[in-house]
Amino acid sequence: MFSGIVAAVGRIEHIEPLADGVRLTVDTAGLDLADVVLGDSIANSGVCLTVIAIDGTRVKFDVSRETLNCTVGLDVAGGAVNLEKALRLADRLGGHLVTGHVDGVGEVLRFAPVGESHELVIRAPAAIAGYIAKKGSITVNGVSLTVNRVDGRDFSINLIPHTVAMTNLKALAAGSRVNLEIDLIARYVERMLAWRSEQDAEHAAPQA
Repeated sequence: MFSGIVAAVGRIEHIEPLADGVRLTVDTAGLDLADVVLGDSIANSGVCLTVIAIDGTRVKFDVSRETLNCTVGLDVAGGAVNLEKALRLADRLGGHLVTGHVDGVGEVLRFAPVGESHELVIRAPAAIAGYIAKKGSITVNGVSLTVNRVDGRDFSINLIPHTVAMTNLKALAAGSRVNLEIDLIARYVERMLAWRSEQDAEHAAPQA
């Protein structure tokens, strides 16, 4: 579990092909690895990956073909990745509850300065657009953000200068693709409502 508060921006130094996926070597310079051990989870641009080796500031992760098919940014040598270590129970939850499981890939429609901030407009896949609400939470490339406006599948976010400076979102432009994770609470609310509807329909059905 993560909070969407990026601790450092790493860089993919090497990509080694595997039988069904790749092995990444990420330079995590700036991320405190003092308490990281093999088997720990680190989010890379919103994707929860397991640490399989540590060498100084370099950390290796295996990424399955399924993960590569459902995400962006993990197959580009030299690419920047937002890094966050998994939460401990005593940590502050500065963003919102983030699982590190990407729900879909969005397309950036606009990324432009507005005053001292930036406006980011993204088009979400139809399958997850219904979970995105005004003033609700959304994770973009592993960054916990608040939705300002929603118009169909399109939603906009205001990025303060600190967020732009401290994440890989600074490199976005119209046409960029980003990893999206919807609010965990929204997912459970939908399931509860669907289950209640199923139960009501079952009880209302005439008995044979």
